[in-house]
Amino acid sequence: MKTVAVLGGGIGGLAASYYLCKSPQVTKVTDSIHLSSSLCLSFLNILNQLFVPFPQVIVLESSSRFGGWLWSTRRSDGAVFEHGPRGIRPTGAVGRNTLNMVDDLGLAGDVLPVTYSHVASKNRYLYVNKQLHRMPSGISGLLRTVPPFSRPILWSVGMEILVKKSKEDDESIHSFVSRRLGKELADIAVDSLCRGVFAGDCRKLSVRSCFPVLYNAEQRRGSLALGMLLGSGPSPVVPARPLAQRSAKESWAQWSLRRGVESLPESITGFLQKSSRVELHRHAVVKQICPSASGWKVSKEPKTLQVLMFSLSSTLPSSCQPLIQELQDIATVTVAVVNLEYDGSILPVMGFGHLVPSSEDRSLLGIVYDSVPFPEHNKPNGHTTRLTVMMGGAWFQEDFGDPETVKEEHLLQRATEAVQTHLGVTSVPSWSWVALERDCIPQYYLGHHRRVDSMRTFIKKKNLSLSLIGSSYDGVSVNDVIFSGRTAVEELLGAGV
Repeated sequence: MKTVAVLGGGIGGLAASYYLCKSPQVTKVTDSIHLSSSLCLSFLNILNQLFVPFPQVIVLESSSRFGGWLWSTRRSDGAVFEHGPRGIRPTGAVGRNTLNMVDDLGLAGDVLPVTYSHVASKNRYLYVNKQLHRMPSGISGLLRTVPPFSRPILWSVGMEILVKKSKEDDESIHSFVSRRLGKELADIAVDSLCRGVFAGDCRKLSVRSCFPVLYNAEQRRGSLALGMLLGSGPSPVVPARPLAQRSAKESWAQWSLRRGVESLPESITGFLQKSSRVELHRHAVVKQICPSASGWKVSKEPKTLQVLMFSLSSTLPSSCQPLIQELQDIATVTVAVVNLEYDGSILPVMGFGHLVPSSEDRSLLGIVYDSVPFPEHNKPNGHTTRLTVMMGGAWFQEDFGDPETVKEEHLLQRATEAVQTHLGVTSVPSWSWVALERDCIPQYYLGHHRRVDSMRTFIKKKNLSLSLIGSSYDGVSVNDVIFSGRTAVEELLGAGV
């Protein structure tokens, strides 16, 4: 029997395993095994003839837990804290796809929706010139001049339609927005957005790879406004099942789960454990993968299983050197995530949170007011406020030094100082948690699309049974990573799943 293996039990690897199990064609797979990495670079690799001859799907995770960056702490008093992604967006084909998976897993009753009319959706802030400023929203907000901006947002949008489209095949996000909407929006709003989404520098990040909808709108319609109105290109067809239909009907802006977003990988793991097709292994370290006449051979530590992050580039043979180099050239950033709990209601404003442009504070990315969108995650007895402070990213080493030597006490102090300065909170937190997320977000720098195309061309030219999936290639969001697992399985099996 041929065996399909998934190396790496992050959300990408678990999603690929899930779709493999859901497909009736999985028993027809020959000469192939799937690999995924838990080093944020999540890879789906097709291999053959693993050392275990019996299971149809085997998942090998190098660490002690499945789920990757989807990581929730559940305290005994009922409070929930997220150390990675928190709210997941339901929109678009990839959003519907994730909700369909949540539906299939029986988690619909645990969903915590946040609608567009919720205060957390309507109120988002920027910290500029040492003050909190509410981002403009609604027609009235777009028509008026609202600090920290010097002119109405609608004026910039209206003038954008007159800007000629670029002939370049890629451009930095900052350059793109400066050219089309003005330097002020690029310096403040878009700079902050990129720090919140990618923990990255918009002057280096690629608009084509990070925001393909904007790039395609300009290329196909000549204008962002026209692209938004008329569409900027085809998107995958994903029919909406009941939960996705409900999200559209109720106008959800984002959602979480009652026991935290880690419930999603936990539920997938539970589904896989119940399947006769699957074996799950933690502390499983893959040392090397080598091409063979019939597919691939995998070398694994035979007895001593230790926790070790798995990176595809370090396990490929020298014959794949061009691919290895391209993989190693994809930069990642480290983010310090500090969860804080305060007694009582301490927020001066209500909303989702605030972001900080790099011109204001390079090391402080933003603060999320977790108790506002998801009060269900507060402890049920007593009134508390939960916050998450995000720091570092592309500026981590510049401001904090080597991630291997930085002290948690220093990160906690920096986070509490930011809460005091930005929000005027004078009390000390009653509880805290510092998580240092090393190499957690890939950076799509200029030319990223060419690098990804080059890797996939090499794989095809060498006729390697290998597919690349995960946050390092086609999108960093939870929805993107899950959908990349589905897409790769569909391409492998030649059918929908």
